[in-house]
Amino acid sequence: MALFSRKDKKEEVKEASASPITPKVKKEKKFGAENISSILVSPRITEKATEKTASGVYVFDVAVGANKKQIEKAIRALYKVEPRKIRITQVPAKKVRNARTGIIGVKKGGKKAYIYLKDGDSISVM
Repeated sequence: MALFSRKDKKEEVKEASASPITPKVKKEKKFGAENISSILVSPRITEKATEKTASGVYVFDVAVGANKKQIEKAIRALYKVEPRKIRITQVPAKKVRNARTGIIGVKKGGKKAYIYLKDGDSISVM
């Protein structure tokens, strides 16, 4: 048994490099029911939003990381309607003051989406 033999080292290197390397494959996230429910957080029920429903515009609170394509797929899957146009706006965080203690806190912001539907389509929000 030769410890410093060059033949043994070359054979070990060949064996190590001959092992197959498996490439890592990224799993694509499928757009399932669990993702749909997390994209549309809730319908936004305000005076302005209820006035807009008469003209076919519906307002939803959406997840912060959601984009227009994901929102469109969620609307199609949940409400079975075809959105004509989608507009997204950021809702800024606001400072609020507790009236009793005077402590200043933060009311978290978020994201909302205006969903424009074709004439004749409607969504039952309530």
